[in-house]
Amino acid sequence: MNKLIQNAVAAVAVALMLASSAIAEGITPAAFQSVVDEAYAKYKGLNEGSNADYIPILAETPSDLFGVVIVTREGAIYSAGDVDYKFAIESVSKPFTAALVMKQQGPNAIREKIGLESTGLPFNSKLSLEIHKARSVNPLVNAGAIATVSMVDAKSEKDRWNQVLANISDFAGTKLTVLEDVYDSEYENVWGNRGIANLLYDYKRLYSEPEEALRVYTRQCSIGVNALDLGVMGATLANQGVNPITGKRVMPAKDVPGLLAIMATAGFYDQSGEWLYSAGLPAKTGVGGGIVAVVPGRFAIAAFSPRLNAAGNSIRSLSAIRYISGKLGVGLFGPNPDE
Repeated sequence: MNKLIQNAVAAVAVALMLASSAIAEGITPAAFQSVVDEAYAKYKGLNEGSNADYIPILAETPSDLFGVVIVTREGAIYSAGDVDYKFAIESVSKPFTAALVMKQQGPNAIREKIGLESTGLPFNSKLSLEIHKARSVNPLVNAGAIATVSMVDAKSEKDRWNQVLANISDFAGTKLTVLEDVYDSEYENVWGNRGIANLLYDYKRLYSEPEEALRVYTRQCSIGVNALDLGVMGATLANQGVNPITGKRVMPAKDVPGLLAIMATAGFYDQSGEWLYSAGLPAKTGVGGGIVAVVPGRFAIAAFSPRLNAAGNSIRSLSAIRYISGKLGVGLFGPNPDE
């Protein structure tokens, strides 16, 4: 990797960790609940955007659902709205499988075999494979996420899937299951991702048989979660890799800064720069309507609403999380520029 790129990634990681220690202490339980309630009330009537429909079943999710949650590194939970509704995790799963590979093979495996750069293109772009020498580029776009699944140390497809599911369940602190109707709908319409998997294999940037990686990746995206689950997953990263509900160490503390740096630079796909500018937090979105953002060393903010913008990000969710970040003053680079 270019030395300048290495330095930039390292700088983001250091900034994330240093900023966590500068965040003001003393946010009371009442203040947490108040800001969650405010964000929910402020954006529950926002009706811009529409459900994802390229996966047919996602269009059937009730569009008015909306939930907001904060989970602290101590395990305290503050919520409002539809935080119990189960929806497809979709791309919010991607950093957590990257965490599994980092734990198994070390963080340099992601750097060397996938990449760390933001593509500046849509998350499902095939063009990015042709214009970037690294092909997969980063683990948070579809190409890199499929490659990440293929890197899981596994003896069989069943073993690969069981490890992926167990890992994400460990982050959530509860046993998660696949929404089988979502999986069926996705796998029946997976032609674009199949093309990506085959291109990666041809370029020797996929590390298992293509269809196996594709099936496991599609099942990963079809895992059912709610906003509370996402909040706990984010709080596990805020707590240096230890789940605050179960007390289980899910990933090494030393790997957390690098993962958060990847989330900061690529978690919102081609809207990542705008997100980091306006909210200032590492985050990951999914076309199922979920978003989780992490305040390192302190807490996570998660939200769910299925109406998406053109980039595939939930409009209510991103608005609520950005509002909470600004209101609490926890953006990693200083006050929210929009405030």
